[in-house]
Amino acid sequence: MSVHFKKLALIGIGLIGSSIALAARRQGLVDVISVATRRQETLDEARELGLGDIYTLDAAEAVRGADLVILCAPVGAYGALAEAVGPHLEPGAILSDVGSVKEHVVRVVGPHVPDGVSFIPGHPIAGTEHSGPSAGFAELFAGRWCVLTPTEGVPQADTDRLVRFWQAMGSKVECMDAAHHDMVLAITSHIPHLVAYNIVGTVADLEAATQSEVIKFSASGFRDFTRIAASDPVMWRDVFLTNKDAVLEMLGRFSEDLSVLQRAVRNGDGAALETMFTRTRAIRRSVIDAGQETAAPDFGRPHETPPSPDVSYLREHGGGDDA
Repeated sequence: MSVHFKKLALIGIGLIGSSIALAARRQGLVDVISVATRRQETLDEARELGLGDIYTLDAAEAVRGADLVILCAPVGAYGALAEAVGPHLEPGAILSDVGSVKEHVVRVVGPHVPDGVSFIPGHPIAGTEHSGPSAGFAELFAGRWCVLTPTEGVPQADTDRLVRFWQAMGSKVECMDAAHHDMVLAITSHIPHLVAYNIVGTVADLEAATQSEVIKFSASGFRDFTRIAASDPVMWRDVFLTNKDAVLEMLGRFSEDLSVLQRAVRNGDGAALETMFTRTRAIRRSVIDAGQETAAPDFGRPHETPPSPDVSYLREHGGGDDA
């Protein structure tokens, strides 16, 4: 069944918002795209990129006449945004979002949603370490999960319509309870980011000479942590503040498991270490089997062709074909 909206209003136009604009346009899912953001320079950049048809600094103006409104700003701004746009939402419209937490969104946005508007919070589990309007690309959601957490009383037809919208942009979609979403994402996304920020922060605190050597000889493990730790600081600040309970619960479990590993290393308990590493390796294989990662060597990273050896140097020093 096809899905089509007359007007899509995007409140915020960073990586996710711009990717939605590009994907929705490519798939012919909307007639008009309205873009709202609070900073003039961001709005100008979105206009230069041709991401929308209507550009405004007034979120209330952006949602007028829209049958689909998606909040794409940091979740810490949702309460004020919902208060601003609520009275101007069209009857029969769908209001959604892309935030990484859902209970907080329900709590701060829900009271401002008028009768006749379907509030269906969402979370596309896709992204990169880049941010801003120019970071978006239409393929961002292809093969990635999008979780929807419909609020009580939302007509099933509207949920189905939003499901089809995300599927048309390439996402796999699953619906779940908001609290369950927050607990699952706390361990699969939020804690890994917190750990990455901490590890990279530790390097930042090292004395300059040591820090330089760590950066120069970065192995793949630390390098991957730096990619995660380069994510949008404002967005992740808001994630940790608004999903505090679930993050602290999972952080407690993580700390307990880390203590077990610490004792194993201190006591030279090789059997315990090998058992843990075997269990975690199985999780990695499960992630690959689920289609969430590649099994290609070095995680599928592209590699340049190594330079050809200096034949004259090899011959002079006993190498090469004549050796």
